[in-house]
Amino acid sequence: MTDQQLRTGVLVVGGGTGGVAAALAAARRGAHVVLTTDVPWLGGQLTSQAVPPDEHPWVETMGVTASYRAFRDGVREYYRRHYPITDAARRRPALNPGAGWVSKLCHEPRVGVAVLDAMLAPYTSGGRIRVLRDVRPVATTTDGDRVASVTLEDTRDGRRTVVEAAYVVDATELGDLLPLAGAEYVTGFESQTDTDEPSAPAQAQPDNVQAFSVCFAVEHADGDHTIDRPVRYDHWRAVQPDFWGGPLLGWKAPHPRTLEITERSFSPNPGDDALAVEADQSRDGGDQNLWTFRRLAARDLFSPGTYASDITLVNWPAIDYFEHHVLDVDAATAAARVEDARQLSLSMLFWMQTEAPRPDGGTGWPGLRLRPDVMGTDDGLAQEAYHRESRRILPVTRVVEQDLSMAVRGTHGAVHYRDSVGVGMYRIDLHPSTGGDNYIDVAAEPFELPLGALVPRRLRNLLAGGKDIGTTHITNGCYRLHPVEWNVGEVAGLLAAECLAHGREPHEVLEKDDLLEDFQRLCESEGIERRWPAGLRGY
Repeated sequence: MTDQQLRTGVLVVGGGTGGVAAALAAARRGAHVVLTTDVPWLGGQLTSQAVPPDEHPWVETMGVTASYRAFRDGVREYYRRHYPITDAARRRPALNPGAGWVSKLCHEPRVGVAVLDAMLAPYTSGGRIRVLRDVRPVATTTDGDRVASVTLEDTRDGRRTVVEAAYVVDATELGDLLPLAGAEYVTGFESQTDTDEPSAPAQAQPDNVQAFSVCFAVEHADGDHTIDRPVRYDHWRAVQPDFWGGPLLGWKAPHPRTLEITERSFSPNPGDDALAVEADQSRDGGDQNLWTFRRLAARDLFSPGTYASDITLVNWPAIDYFEHHVLDVDAATAAARVEDARQLSLSMLFWMQTEAPRPDGGTGWPGLRLRPDVMGTDDGLAQEAYHRESRRILPVTRVVEQDLSMAVRGTHGAVHYRDSVGVGMYRIDLHPSTGGDNYIDVAAEPFELPLGALVPRRLRNLLAGGKDIGTTHITNGCYRLHPVEWNVGEVAGLLAAECLAHGREPHEVLEKDDLLEDFQRLCESEGIERRWPAGLRGY
């Protein structure tokens, strides 16, 4: 039974990093938007998944869209306005509140929520954007090669809302609309016969999907804060992947680039110089203290007494769940696998509290304490899993390894796409996968985002707005990061709004040079960079 029916110009399903960017972009161009999320917080990777932004080394000066930069600036300004940061931290233009070495901007998820809500506020208050929270897509209707409506189910009480829209952006974490709408898509690892990629296998492996993770935040406090022994602890304590060099729960793991077994260090509140941290994604990082890896709040950057402890985010190799994937399985199976990943995360925490070897020769840090308030949850785990790999559309323009691999491209740089509508940079970084693969890590060149990667080959009014764009299993490894996902969503929102305003279709924009050039000029006017400076090399 349908409890509500809505009609809108642009429907953005999925309120993650790409979904928020899509809704903002469409609303800026005058479209009316319905934006949905299946969890309380908007923002995805940046908030509800609690993953500090993975970005390229040049992020402070170039290589991201103007609206993504506005988000980053907003986070820093929020801390300056509302937190008692030290004078030295306040004077730092590139303030990094967590001083996590993985990113130039590590911050608490709740600050990201506040900034995104503020960016959306003019449009939600003015009625341009309507946000539906705690809903998930369960069905669609189609009219030929067009998606006519999407049915959303409330995750709390089962009520259903049917939304009719002229254009639909799938910004879900797993490409949930693709099977519902009958879109052509792939999962897992494509074959070398299909893609010609040097790192691809001879045969397609659709069930070979990257690990996902359930993150959590901890501090180190006085007293004993040991959690109850997780029900799956014995299982996870015994797991020893063939390529891991020991138990999964531990400080040892393969080095992503060399695959050599590397032992990380761990010491809470190490007393490092937080202002001296300079994140650089080209660094080796293998011997870094895991405490500072994705630290969210460095206590020494705040007035004395504000934080009794640093707060750090656990998104480490030991919580990568690669026993099973959750794509194209029934809801009960998917839920059970996510719960198993949650048990893995809790087991890692329990191991750290009770068994982990300490530098002083002892075992365990019982003072490690979950911070549910930081996660916005009751149990201290993130509101949703961090999925690295989604279903992916079969697109008009597919991004393949040989388009950007340094080994393949030599001194020529990445491919220049005729339909470029953005840029990004990250190494091709694939985590262990359900097919038994170890890390795959390939040096990459600064790359471009082709518009055709967002456009399905057949469906006329559905656009990919997140990790479901037309990459491959391999190139997903560098297109899945925060600023690229934002760029993807922003372009999807702009394209939907422009097609709506001028009575065009995405395929028409792609096929006609004059329309494509007009759209590319619009992207540039909105602060979207389309090309990297000549001569810039990757890593």
